[in-house]
Amino acid sequence: GYQYSLKRRNNMAISNIKATFPTTIENVWAIVTSLTDYSWRSDIDKIEVVNDTTFIEYSKTGIATTFTITVCNPLERWEFDMENKNMKGHWVGIFKPKNGYVEIDFTENVSAKKFLLKPFVKTYLKKQQSTYVRDLGKALADE
Repeated sequence: GYQYSLKRRNNMAISNIKATFPTTIENVWAIVTSLTDYSWRSDIDKIEVVNDTTFIEYSKTGIATTFTITVCNPLERWEFDMENKNMKGHWVGIFKPKNGYVEIDFTENVSAKKFLLKPFVKTYLKKQQSTYVRDLGKALADE
């Protein structure tokens, strides 16, 4: 199970998801931050690494999203800016060990680039984050 919340601030949609997994923080960190092993992601076709701080995810629907890593504190925090033709924003991932479990706390702050897409940002974020957590749970269970 997981907790999900969504808020609006000005032109941005702020989406947060929290979940706990019965594993080590090293396992969760390795899976989430790997840019070469993404087979567990059901929504991603491929990831292209541009350099040490930039990568591009290609969704199964053909949308390319560029990510620029802004913070990388191993086993604690991972942040990046993200942008594609439809949206731009910032993602923060916080990782905490808790009594043999690991809690992830992921927040996305996104704005639609096109006025017509604004009503769909909330739905997109909720679907995207819940798919990610479901896929991550499956990947951890296979460890």
